[in-house]
Amino acid sequence: MIRKIAAGLAIAALMGSAAFAETIEVQMLNQGSDGERMVFEPALVQAAVGDNIRFVATDRGHNAEINDGMLPEGAEAFTGRINEEIEVTLDVEGVYGVICKPHFAMGMVMIIAVGDVEAPEGFLDGRIPRRAKERFEAQLASF
Repeated sequence: MIRKIAAGLAIAALMGSAAFAETIEVQMLNQGSDGERMVFEPALVQAAVGDNIRFVATDRGHNAEINDGMLPEGAEAFTGRINEEIEVTLDVEGVYGVICKPHFAMGMVMIIAVGDVEAPEGFLDGRIPRRAKERFEAQLASF
């Protein structure tokens, strides 16, 4: 009996945080609940290391992908296909900037904060369309 309990505890320890990982759903929408057009909803996600983010193409014509340079060092970039759901596991703590490539200039962006983090210096450097930058700034101010 003790061996069975010990084996069960060893398996639980090996599974670690994966057993407690959460799946957070993000809708890709033509119009959000607040009336804004071309949005991810929610636009800001607080996640833990190991959590999954599922991007759902609720409305057609959208994708989710990491914007160039907007991910933590050591993290793997992702690019979803237009009109398709994509699910990613975030294994590296930090701030991720996500865009919808077809609607980037219209401001269809979101931020995922993994862990207890702040946006790194220069996170909004580079070529970001005005509307997208405004939304990124508003999202950063919210966490």
